Amino acid sequence: MTELALARAQMAMMFAFHIVFAVAGMGMPLLMVIAEAAHRRTGKPVFLELAKRWARGTAVLFAVGAVSGTVLSFELGLLWPGFMAFSGGIVGLPFALEGFAFFAEAIFLGIYLYGWGRVSPGAHILAGIGVALGGLASGILVVSANAWMNSPAGFLLVDGKATAVDPLAAMANPAWATEAVHMSLAAFAASGFAVAGIHAYKLLGDRENLFHRHALSIALWVGGTAAVLLPVSGDFNARFLAKDQPSKLAAMEGQFRTQRGAPLRIGGIPDARSGTTRFAIEIPKALSLLAFHDADAEVKGLDAFPREEWPDPLLVHAAFQAMVACGTAMAVLALSAGLLAWRARENLLHPRFLLAVLVSSPLGIVAVQAGWCVTELGRQPWVIRGVMKTADAVTPVGGLALPFAFFSLLYLALGISAAWLLRREVSRSPSFPASDERPPVRGGEG
Repeated sequence: MTELALARAQMAMMFAFHIVFAVAGMGMPLLMVIAEAAHRRTGKPVFLELAKRWARGTAVLFAVGAVSGTVLSFELGLLWPGFMAFSGGIVGLPFALEGFAFFAEAIFLGIYLYGWGRVSPGAHILAGIGVALGGLASGILVVSANAWMNSPAGFLLVDGKATAVDPLAAMANPAWATEAVHMSLAAFAASGFAVAGIHAYKLLGDRENLFHRHALSIALWVGGTAAVLLPVSGDFNARFLAKDQPSKLAAMEGQFRTQRGAPLRIGGIPDARSGTTRFAIEIPKALSLLAFHDADAEVKGLDAFPREEWPDPLLVHAAFQAMVACGTAMAVLALSAGLLAWRARENLLHPRFLLAVLVSSPLGIVAVQAGWCVTELGRQPWVIRGVMKTADAVTPVGGLALPFAFFSLLYLALGISAAWLLRREVSRSPSFPASDERPPVRGGEG
């Protein structure tokens, strides 16, 4: 394995780990704020208990995410000094603002966790809103930097050097809006479905427990709404890519040949040698229609670009298909939940529906991981598209196998610790068996 491959593998491992906690940091605070708002509105203790439980879960996820994110930021400079030297003065602004958002999130989370009964109810719920906004802002600002790597702006390239730098224009690059909206919705969908799955599992054994029933409703409402909106934001994303990054769209769709009236492919195996995508189900003219709102529009294929600048169509297409499949399944389940609830809320407690929620609970995380693969692999061989190749940004220092092994073990330990703490929290979930007004009976205690 080359040093470049080791550096890419190490970053991929770190991002794959950290993105789970980043997504939770964007989605979980919204759930706890909704639960507290429901308590303030109804006075029911079950919502108060729910807000406190979700807040403790948020704290665990925040702590692990803070550690993994800090290590990741150092590794950016150590593994990719070429990238950091070129881009630091251009796209450093969103990274700096992300730092402020992170610290604001941490301060508000501290107030939220230790402020019960110590600050006014209004101040407390405002602290929760501060946590939610801080987490959302952190994610959106990091996405700005990633979007700039896909659609660089805010500078002029003269003799290989950046001049006339405009950090605000770099931050507000053309790809930011579509990426930020899509990532935010994905975070809410992934968090909502993951939490819903936990409470669906508990309800399969205790369907009368109001704690899990209310939790399931809130989580499904948040995750389901986001899941239904995701295809809409995905459509905006695809149309942007068709104009701004056509090689990435071609790899996503297994489109090797520039073609008018290009078909949409479902499944299939792209073969770069033969320039075909085998075994795919093709919907005639659908890709042209979706990408340009014109069934006869021309879609650029990979043949429009030099062979050495192709993303890997097999990996990008597979990741894109996985993301779409997971997103579609979540949207269908969300619409089904809405229909069932409209007929009778008790339908949401049917064992088959609870089992479907449980099975679907990892789909949001899988979709996020697959979507990240599409974004990153679809940009290759560039680290900054059209400006700097990944091979030119990597560190010249060798021996990367050792830090790769060390950080893999460190992240494994972090993951095990987080899983143990969260499992302990879930196993001790309270019971509200008959009425919201009864005090909770805590499982696993005394």
